[in-house]
Amino acid sequence: MTRDEIDDSTAPLIEHLAELRTRLIYSVAAFVAAMVICFTVWNPIFNFLTNPICGALAERGQDCGLYLIKLQEGFFVAIQISLVGGLALAFPFIAYQMWRFVAPGLYRSEKGAFLPFLLASPFMFFLGAAFAFYVVTPLAFNFFLGFQQVGAIAAEGAETSSRTAGITFHGSVQEYLSLTIKFVVAFGLCFQLPVLLTLMGKAGLVSAKGLAEMRKYAVVGILLLAALVTPPDVITQVILFTVVYGLYEISILLVRRVERKREAALREQGLWFDETEQDDPLMREFDKNEEQRP
Repeated sequence: MTRDEIDDSTAPLIEHLAELRTRLIYSVAAFVAAMVICFTVWNPIFNFLTNPICGALAERGQDCGLYLIKLQEGFFVAIQISLVGGLALAFPFIAYQMWRFVAPGLYRSEKGAFLPFLLASPFMFFLGAAFAFYVVTPLAFNFFLGFQQVGAIAAEGAETSSRTAGITFHGSVQEYLSLTIKFVVAFGLCFQLPVLLTLMGKAGLVSAKGLAEMRKYAVVGILLLAALVTPPDVITQVILFTVVYGLYEISILLVRRVERKREAALREQGLWFDETEQDDPLMREFDKNEEQRP
C-alpha cells in the first residue's frame, strides 16, 4: 500500500470520529438539559413515585411518611431523580443521534430491518417499567408492610410477658427511591428480551430450534435472575420469573417467524434447499460438478 492510499484510508476514519464526537456532544447536552429540567420538578416526580407505598399504607390506615435519615439525603434524592429522569427524558433524542451516526453506513434494506428494533426497544422498556410500577411494586410493598405489628400494653396486674412491641414502618427516602428504581429498571431491561433475541435471530446468531432446546437452561437462568434483581420475597420473584419466561417463549415465536420469512424469500430466489435435498446423492454430485466447473 502506497503512502497516498494510506492517507486516503485515514481520512474517512477521521470523518467518522468527528461525526461521532458531534453526536456525543449533542447527546450529552440533551441529557444535561433534561437533568436540569427534572431537578426543577424533582418534588412532583418524587410524589408520583411514592404512590405505591402511600397506597399500601392508606389501606392499613397509616399516614404516608418517609424520613430523611441523613442530613444530605434529601439533596442526593433530588440528584438521583434528576439523573434517572433526565436519562428517560433525553433518551429519544439520544437514540435519534445514535441512529443518525449509524444509518449512513447501512443499506436501505438494513435500515428497514433495524429501524423497527430501534423503535421497539424503548417501547418495551417503558412497558416493563410501567408493569413494575403499577403491578409489581404495590404487591411487593403490601408484602413487606405485612410484617408490621401493633404494640399492646399489658393491663395493670397482668404478667409482663403479655406485652408486645410495636413494629411500624419508618422508611428512608433514599432507600425507598433506590428500591423503586431497582424494580423499574430491572423489569424494563427484562422486557428487552424479545427485542434482543429477535434481532439476534434476524442476524442468524440464534435459531428458534436452538432456543427451544435451551429451555431448561433458560429456566435456571431466569430463576437466578429473579433471585438477584428482586428483593427476597417469593411473590416478586414468581412474578418476574413468570413474565420473563413468557417473554422467552414469545421470543421463540418471533424468531421462528423471522426464519420463515427468510426461508420464503430464499425460495423465491431459488436459493433455498431443504436438508433432504442437501443430503440427496444427486444434489451432492451436482454441487461437486459446480465446484469443479471453471
